[in-house]
Amino acid sequence: MTQKELKKGFTTGSCAAAAAKAACRMLLSGSDVRTISVTTPKGADFCADILNIERTSDRVTCAVRKDGGDDPDITTGALIEATVRISPAAQDRRVIIKGGSGVGTVTKPGLDQPVGEAAINSVPRQMITREVEEVLDIYDCPDDVIVTISVPGGEKIAARTYNPRLGIEGGISIIGTSGIVEPMSRKAILDTIKVELRQKRAEGYGTAFISPGNYGLDFMRETYGVNLDRSVKCSNYIGETIDMVCELGFDGMLLTGHVGKLVKVAGGIMNTHSREADCRMEILTAAAVRAGADHAVLCRILDSNTTEEAFSVLSDAGLAGAVSQIILERVMDHLNRRSEGKIEIGCIIFSKECGLIAVSGKAEKMIEDNRDKWNG
Repeated sequence: MTQKELKKGFTTGSCAAAAAKAACRMLLSGSDVRTISVTTPKGADFCADILNIERTSDRVTCAVRKDGGDDPDITTGALIEATVRISPAAQDRRVIIKGGSGVGTVTKPGLDQPVGEAAINSVPRQMITREVEEVLDIYDCPDDVIVTISVPGGEKIAARTYNPRLGIEGGISIIGTSGIVEPMSRKAILDTIKVELRQKRAEGYGTAFISPGNYGLDFMRETYGVNLDRSVKCSNYIGETIDMVCELGFDGMLLTGHVGKLVKVAGGIMNTHSREADCRMEILTAAAVRAGADHAVLCRILDSNTTEEAFSVLSDAGLAGAVSQIILERVMDHLNRRSEGKIEIGCIIFSKECGLIAVSGKAEKMIEDNRDKWNG
C-alpha cells in the first residue's frame, strides 16, 4: 500500500495577495470577481474563490478562506480579507499596505518587520504589491491604492500561536516565503526557533537560554529562578538550534533538558525525536559499564522502559552520580563538536524524580552572569 500523498495548502500571504488583487480589480472595473489567480514565489498558481464582497463608493472589501492542506495549521479556515481604496498619487509607493483588525502589530525588535508595523512579512508584501500593480497597469490607473489586510477573529486565533511570545500583539501574522504550505511541521518549528533566537539577539542577549520544552523551563524557573519567558524552546532540534545560535552571533548557549532527551545527545543524536532514534537505554548501559556496573544492573537498565526507571536502578546500585557525569561529558563533547568551538556551551541535565542530575562546569556561572538580563 502506498502512502497517501499529502495535500499542500497556501499561506496567509498568498490569500492576502489574492484578496487584494480581486478587490482592486473589482474597484477599478465595477464588476464582481468570483475567482482570482495569483502566482506564488515558488511558481505555482493559486486560484482562489472570492468571498464576502462588500462595496462602497470608494472601496471594495473581499475575502479568501485560508486552506492549509494537510498541514495542521491553526489558521486554516480563517478568512483573510483585503480592503482596497484609491489614494491620490502622493506616495513613493503605488501600493500602500496596512494591517487591519485581526492582524498583529510588531512590538519587539528582531522580527521581519520593524516595531510598530503590521505583522505582514516581506514576501507577502511583495506578493500583494506585484499582484495589485498588475491590475493597476491593466486599467491604466495613475493613483496609488491603500490595501488593508484584516482577519476576522485573528486576535483569538493568535492566542493559540507563538505571536504573543514573540511580541506580536492584536492578531495573527501574514506570512509565507514560498506562498505554499508544505504539509509538514518541521520547517515551521525551525522557522519559529530562528525567529525567537533572532529576536533575543536583537534585544541584546549574548547567551541563548535553550530548552527542548516546558519541563526544562519549569525546572530552571523553580531551581535557579530564571524567567520562563526569556528562553527559546528548541523541541527535538538540538543540532539545528546550535547551528542557528552560532549563525546569529551569540557568544554562548545554555542547554537545559530532561535526561530522557539529552541522553540521546550523549550518543551524538542531534534530533531527539523518537522517530529518528531511541537508544536511551543502550547509551545508559554503556555509561554504566564504564562506571563499573555488574551484569545484573546492566540487564535491569536495558529492560527499563524509561530513563527515570533506569536512574532508579542506578541509584539503588550507587552509580547514578558516576553515570550522570559520564553522560554529561559525552553530551558536552557532542555539543562542542557541533558548534565547532564557536560558542561557549553550558548544559544542565535533570529528571523529574531525581531533580538535578548533572551540570557542566560553566553552566551555573552562565546563569549568574545572565540572571538580570534573562529575568528582565
